[in-house]
Amino acid sequence: MNERAPLCKPLYPLLPADIEGFDCLTALALDLRWSWDHATDEVWRKLDPVLWDLTHHPWDVLQTVSREKVQEVLADPVFRKRIDALLRSKMKSETAPAWFQLTYPHPPLNCIAYFSMEFMLSEALPIYSGGLGNVAGDQLKSASDLGVPVVGVGLLYQQGYFRQVIDNHGAQQALYPYNEPGQLPITPLRQASGEWLRLEIVLPGYSVWLRAWQAQVGRVKLYLLDSNDAANFPAHRGITSELYGGGPELRLQQELVLGIGGWRLLRALGLQPEVCHLNEGHAAFAVLERSRYFMEENRQPFDVALAITRAGNLFTTHTAVRDGFDRFPPALIEQYLRKYAEKKLGLTLHDLFALGRQNPDDPAESFNMAYLAIRGSGAVNGVSRLHGKVSRHLFEPLFQHWPRDEVPIGHVTNGVHMPTWDSAEADDLWTAACGKERWLGTMETLGPDIRRVAEDRLWNFRIAASKSFVNYIRGRLSRQLAAAGAAPAAVEGAKHLFDPNTLTLGFARRFAAYKRPNLLLHDPERLLRLLTHPQRPVQLVLAGKAHPADLAGQALIQQWTRFIRRSEARRHVVFLSDYNMLLSEYLVQGVDVWVNTPRRPWEACGTSGMKVLVNGGLNLSELDGWWAEAYTPEVGWALGDGQEHGDDPAWDAAEADQLYDLLEREVIPEFYARDEQGIPTAWVARMRESMAQLTPRFSANRAVREYTEQHYLPAASAYRQRAAARGAAGRQMAAWRQALARHWPALRFGDVKVETHDGRHVFDAHVYLDDLDPDAVRLELFAEGTPAAGPVRQEMERLRQLPGEPGGYKYRASVSAARPPTDYTARLMPKFDGVSVPLEEGHILWQR
Repeated sequence: MNERAPLCKPLYPLLPADIEGFDCLTALALDLRWSWDHATDEVWRKLDPVLWDLTHHPWDVLQTVSREKVQEVLADPVFRKRIDALLRSKMKSETAPAWFQLTYPHPPLNCIAYFSMEFMLSEALPIYSGGLGNVAGDQLKSASDLGVPVVGVGLLYQQGYFRQVIDNHGAQQALYPYNEPGQLPITPLRQASGEWLRLEIVLPGYSVWLRAWQAQVGRVKLYLLDSNDAANFPAHRGITSELYGGGPELRLQQELVLGIGGWRLLRALGLQPEVCHLNEGHAAFAVLERSRYFMEENRQPFDVALAITRAGNLFTTHTAVRDGFDRFPPALIEQYLRKYAEKKLGLTLHDLFALGRQNPDDPAESFNMAYLAIRGSGAVNGVSRLHGKVSRHLFEPLFQHWPRDEVPIGHVTNGVHMPTWDSAEADDLWTAACGKERWLGTMETLGPDIRRVAEDRLWNFRIAASKSFVNYIRGRLSRQLAAAGAAPAAVEGAKHLFDPNTLTLGFARRFAAYKRPNLLLHDPERLLRLLTHPQRPVQLVLAGKAHPADLAGQALIQQWTRFIRRSEARRHVVFLSDYNMLLSEYLVQGVDVWVNTPRRPWEACGTSGMKVLVNGGLNLSELDGWWAEAYTPEVGWALGDGQEHGDDPAWDAAEADQLYDLLEREVIPEFYARDEQGIPTAWVARMRESMAQLTPRFSANRAVREYTEQHYLPAASAYRQRAAARGAAGRQMAAWRQALARHWPALRFGDVKVETHDGRHVFDAHVYLDDLDPDAVRLELFAEGTPAAGPVRQEMERLRQLPGEPGGYKYRASVSAARPPTDYTARLMPKFDGVSVPLEEGHILWQR
């Protein structure tokens, strides 16, 4: 008798998990290590070569491939042996001691929580827009390589950032495909019972339920929150619908979910990070939630909790203009946060606003998330040397009466994760020269090693890269034209565009006015002459999106598409639509010169040009961001004079002429000047120096080690010291700050006298401290810096109390008489061991 058929059948076939070995493929596909480790590429190519070449998405390949194909490849002993070896390698890389464990065997640091609005890890997980996500993703990968104990916290967007189509009129159209979680390389976070981990966050009048997901990034975990839960109202399910979309209210909701929900998620997982790294101000509400947890667990008021927890918070700002900071209307902040502030934090609405305003008493001032991040952190940094200087100017109003150079913002210049952005051929070249583990340590030998690579080896490597790139461009452009409904002749013609022996320039980034993507188009006829030179032709590859609300940026794209449609330009310039991470990888691996033309100093760092370094590409860039500190004549070319000129059309025109001159007189001739073997020796020499000098220096390996040693480890130690004994040090700090606030208005200078003898100025100063403990302040002589030397800061010694003068003290200091005594003035500042002044306490009193 036949057995009865099941009453219910699955709506769609399940993954073939019953096939022996399939779980091994799943483990490899769900670990985003494949996004930078080329070792698994052949596995996915063997399963589905067409889909792999199109997507580079192992989880998609694994879900799409037929059951028969899976059985076939897993039955192959050689293939199965390869899978087992890859799994062993994966396990070893996750458990073996890395740089951090070997260098710091007994650290004060168990966990760093890295919060970011976006993470660029792979095109397979499209939860990014651009530079901010690029930095976040690359730093997670380098943390994995180095063994730094980081966990990432972000949002899972249902649509992510928009996808771009260029229509028949050359205009950008925005599309928003849905990110089906089951097709993404993530897994639900589940409790020990198997139940999905869900969190509740209370918003005005309702609760929002958040689902939690996990992405595996080598040995690092990235946790993602998602509001698309069936228990939520439809509008609230869409809180995490779109990256950088909607209005202020949706943005505020997202940032509440990221900051408050993100910290709650970490605690629900049993994690207690010593360090919280805010990658931009979007997640600054984590400052408040971290303080709330400390308040409840240690029965301390908010001011004590903030004094303690901020020591473990680091804020990295990426913004170069004031308008770039997230600011929210007071009414919106009151609507969403008043109850939280009053009931959970014990703060009045005025106290809450004071954390996010320059002037706490201005009821019309918006709530600035960067201000909240600064007031809740123990350290603040920009993302390049120049950006640190720009940021000190931007945040100077928060530190009134302090010299700009003492505004407490340093810098850690960004770097990129070189194994993500190198081609397979570049990986082979670097491995042969420097070893397979070159990005896992301190990299001192990389420069000397790469300088020993033979000239012909370097040039042949670049020729191969150009051939691969041209093939990619032809295939991608032909598919792009076909999808747009172009004529068959145009589609076919795209398959024959470009020449791998021609100098190729690349320009790809967000199309925004300050990035000046059309500087090359300033004189179209001169550009055409450059492109179509009969002996020394040039080809140009463009890509980039303009924000859907940025009509001016979209118009810049249309200017290029109109130019490209000119018959003379058509064979020399292409615009590749839908700029994303996968396209970026091909671009940085294939172009000869990366062109970057931002308006200084509005490019905080810029990382796109860093990605060409490992691949032997060269940079021609404005002296802005990272290039302002990277450029020397032997590694590339510089545009501009290293000064700021604002939004000046005349200067733009002058720089456009300079750009054409550089190309005509230096870049193009050097590329085409060949020796008897056909090698452009000067070009290869420049390429070699760029690779040797800049690749290690601008790698995320270096950046993450800097963050670890300059910020994470000190922050963890400071937090532990302040939190010890249920926050005893924090209570003392809070009492100190309260005393300063009470007495500071009454502090004053008395007589200040100076005598000069034996080549020294001796200053005596009388200072009146009211009833303030003299150990609570520091008195010093200050003189501004000169072109030849930095500023002078000489602490003055407290000699004695002034007789008959309660709170009056005499101080003395001696300085060199090389400068006149009028250069010096006395100043009084707060003082408390371990406290960052003026970041954590900004009072200052000047003698004059």
